[in-house]
Amino acid sequence: MSPKPQHILVIRLSAMGDVAMTVPVLRALILQHPNLKLTIVSRPFFKPFFDGIPNVNFFAVDLQKRHKGFFGLLRLFSDLKKLEIDAVADLHNVLRSKVVRNLFALSGKKVAFTDKGRAEKKALTRLENKVFKPVKPMVERHVETFEKLGFSIDLVNPQFPTKVILLDEILKITGNKTQDWLGIAPFAQYQSKVYPLDLMQKVIDELAENNSIKIFLFGGGSEEIQKLKQLQNNHSNVIVLAGKLKFNQELEVISNLDVMLSMDSGNAHIAAMLGIKVITLWGATHPFAGFSPFNQPLENCLVSDREKFPLLPTSIYGNKKVEGYDDVMRSILPEKIVFSVQSLLGI
Repeated sequence: MSPKPQHILVIRLSAMGDVAMTVPVLRALILQHPNLKLTIVSRPFFKPFFDGIPNVNFFAVDLQKRHKGFFGLLRLFSDLKKLEIDAVADLHNVLRSKVVRNLFALSGKKVAFTDKGRAEKKALTRLENKVFKPVKPMVERHVETFEKLGFSIDLVNPQFPTKVILLDEILKITGNKTQDWLGIAPFAQYQSKVYPLDLMQKVIDELAENNSIKIFLFGGGSEEIQKLKQLQNNHSNVIVLAGKLKFNQELEVISNLDVMLSMDSGNAHIAAMLGIKVITLWGATHPFAGFSPFNQPLENCLVSDREKFPLLPTSIYGNKKVEGYDDVMRSILPEKIVFSVQSLLGI
């Protein structure tokens, strides 16, 4: 029998939510196998996700220059080979990561990759002969990948990092924590996953009436910041964080939230990886596709009405349009969202 690997190369290059979903798995892996060493290969932007996990090195891939294209992948393999790894866990399983893992396999290293369940997901989202049942969550699929390398992972009682003590630089923007802190991330990569802003305005206005709640609005880019300022609507207990903090500082604020309200997007997974209660809103997509936030009950996923819109879900990522389905999220009533937030805050 070949010896168990002690240094595993873990590949997950993008997207933000997908990278965040690997964090609880990797944290549990290290806590349960403390002699193991991991090197995470991902985009430099995601490095803060892995800060504080012991025995983890981060390798920032340079897909713009050094590691661009096929010859760039050969350079990436050459760079990674110097790290003396024993095995590869490919949690991305796309063309780029396949090239790298296959080069390691040819050099005699043990490799395993995540089966993304593409056929089951296709059956869930197709418009005819739909198979409407939950597919295996991505987190469980990643666990299986490490099992192939000989490492079991138990996620039943996950451990989360402690809340970060916020420095004065951040407290100048947030204020001291004397209220319940609610984060709201109203945007997503695709419009089919974004709750209509007029309805989100109603949600924020109603929640902001309660002065025991302080609301932080998350987003990025000048267009989103303008929309967030509108949503702020002169409420003194609503603060636009977008554009005011560095990414790692945003993570520190999120670690201090009591609840995060998010679309099916990266912010939901970031909050979940930090152990924060998360309420998610689902339009064209659905939690059955395996992307519900880690360690959150299904009732925290508020989905569009399938009686009115029986073809839902119509997409895994929200990038497909179906005629007549532009307004599916209007079937999630603002009152229901407000009630869910208040329930989690114990108000």
